[in-house]
Amino acid sequence: MSGARWVQVRRGGIYLLVSLVTGVATVLALPLFLVPRPARWWADRHRDRAGRLLGAADPRRTSAGRSLLWLPVNVVTGLVLGLPALLCVGNVVVAAIATSLWWAFTPQERPRLFIDVPVPGWGTALTLGPLQILLLAAVAYVAFPPVARAHARICLEVLATSTTEQLAERVAVLTRTRADVLDAHGAELRRIERDLHDGTQARLVAIAMRLAVARQALSDTPRDEQLLEELLRDAHEGTEAAMTELRAVIQSVYPPILADRGLAGALTAVTAGGGVPTRLDLGDLGRVPAAVETVVYFAVAEALTNVAKHSQATTAVVRVRRAADRLSVVITDDGAGGADDRRGTGIAGIRRRVLALDGTIDVDSPPGGPTTITLELPCGS
Repeated sequence: MSGARWVQVRRGGIYLLVSLVTGVATVLALPLFLVPRPARWWADRHRDRAGRLLGAADPRRTSAGRSLLWLPVNVVTGLVLGLPALLCVGNVVVAAIATSLWWAFTPQERPRLFIDVPVPGWGTALTLGPLQILLLAAVAYVAFPPVARAHARICLEVLATSTTEQLAERVAVLTRTRADVLDAHGAELRRIERDLHDGTQARLVAIAMRLAVARQALSDTPRDEQLLEELLRDAHEGTEAAMTELRAVIQSVYPPILADRGLAGALTAVTAGGGVPTRLDLGDLGRVPAAVETVVYFAVAEALTNVAKHSQATTAVVRVRRAADRLSVVITDDGAGGADDRRGTGIAGIRRRVLALDGTIDVDSPPGGPTTITLELPCGS
């Protein structure tokens, strides 16, 4: 009997006992689990647990229909497969051990072992008790791992979404993200229009007025040299300010550094200029579409800004890899954690950009840290 096998026995036994408990809990809390959100949460917990046992974790959420289908299956499988495990473990503890001790302290009651053998004396108690323990341990050794795996496979099979359900869910996600993109695009256009109208355009109008006054002053006799100098100086300064604002607007649409240095060079500049020491780990990226480069650049820049402002981190790591037609970006810091979309930390903006390109984003930021943001984006073959 190998140690690894006993680890499987222990894990299988715990899995089956927990399944029994959750099956009973499903019956007791059935009205609550008939509500879609609690039902999906309950189903996701079971799917995650089954995935860990089988080493086949699936990060996708369970559909509402599958969640409701899992409720009766959970009750039946939990009771049918979990109750024998409870009887086996319980009789090892209670019947095989406690019964023998009970006989020693209350021999007049003449208790019996689980296999219905009377215990007339110490010889029987000390002989058949250990034999029963060995028998039940052998049953657990043989049965617990395969039975637990069978339950886990049933769980994953019931909760696995069909191709039609996956397609419908994907269409719903894309419809939602496309609507978000259109809203964000409209808001971005309005922002650019305000920046140009209230900033750059106003400066250009002021410059034109100063130049018109200077032109008029040139024709005056005698000329006011001091006035001309002030007007030209103001026009020159206004021109520089307008150029600065135009560069800022252009950079918010498509960072020039991407066109000049490519994604690798842009990320090198962003990580070098962050407020926290950051290590950049770049793989062979090949050719990446401009839209994906833009999303990755802004996502890394925003994430590192959050790290510097909110995380209390001392170091960060940005890892970028490409596998076939997927580009993955992992941003990790050793800060205090607790990053949340709803608290305005910029993650919501990153999420909108990523989902707009049919990508995925996962934020793992438990209290106390570390924080890991994982992006995956399609980038062609």
